[in-house]
Amino acid sequence: MSGAGWASGRQDPGSSPEGAPEGSGLLLTARDIRELAEAAGIRPSKQRGQNFVMDPNTVRTIVGRAGVEPGQAVLEVGPGLGSLTLGLLEARADVVAVELDRGLAELLPMTLRARGVEEDRFRLVHADALQVTELPALPRAGEPTMLVANLPYNVATPILLTMLERFGSLRSALVMVQSEVVDRLTAGPGSRTYGGPSVKAAWYGRAVHAGRISRQIFWPVPNVDSALVELVRHERPLGDEAERAQVFAVVDAAFAQRRKTLRAALAGWAGSAARAEEILRAAAVDPSARGETLVVEQFQAIARAAGESAPADGAPGPSADGEIPG
Repeated sequence: MSGAGWASGRQDPGSSPEGAPEGSGLLLTARDIRELAEAAGIRPSKQRGQNFVMDPNTVRTIVGRAGVEPGQAVLEVGPGLGSLTLGLLEARADVVAVELDRGLAELLPMTLRARGVEEDRFRLVHADALQVTELPALPRAGEPTMLVANLPYNVATPILLTMLERFGSLRSALVMVQSEVVDRLTAGPGSRTYGGPSVKAAWYGRAVHAGRISRQIFWPVPNVDSALVELVRHERPLGDEAERAQVFAVVDAAFAQRRKTLRAALAGWAGSAARAEEILRAAAVDPSARGETLVVEQFQAIARAAGESAPADGAPGPSADGEIPG
């Protein structure tokens, strides 16, 4: 992992991308996007879920919806060619961007420099976001307090949950993802789309649908619909990291076999079906219920009950590995 301001080692794309219409200001237009990509020999990668935003109005709408304030530190994952990055900088935020693609990571700092962005307002981390455990400091703005991103669609949920887990300074997130991912993250108990991601998002805060995005503002045009999901972190955390790992282990077990009763679904996690029933009754949860009917606090009650009561028959108790599945 590396964290730096302006990069070097590639030919500068120029002092100002050609063809910026009046009103686009700092932002990249569709023409800018294509010219930058062509000059650098970059093609969007389907394998990495890359679809670049090329409409300045959409960028400004996203930044406005996020409520970005001047001087605020913002984390962006998957900045690509810099459309949203420049929108955040135009709003006077400072940005830490995490980019996996080497070509894009080399090009982005030069694009910002060519548009007159001050070096100390931006830091780049060239790494896989799922492997990042620390972020470089922004000289003036400090730690990022908001995540705003057009996330790679094939790993959007793991990235969102991982960023919320690892960086407690993040108080909110507004991310663009596939519409069905928004449906899963914002679903409530009993819904067809309610599942592990719904519960895990609810552990961190309240997730809401924040608007649909036209396919036509992307290059290349995706074959799926896109939308924004906003999550505001709870003012008081539901628990610490150790408890989060225990709760998520219960969630994973419950939804691995979502059509089974909790008594059956949690048997492997608890050590036996009998032990699972014992824990469920201690947590005041009906053993014949299914995971899709429980709220996050009930999963927390199950994890706590497991920790507070020893197995009556000497069977191995529950454990958690702390991993966040995709």
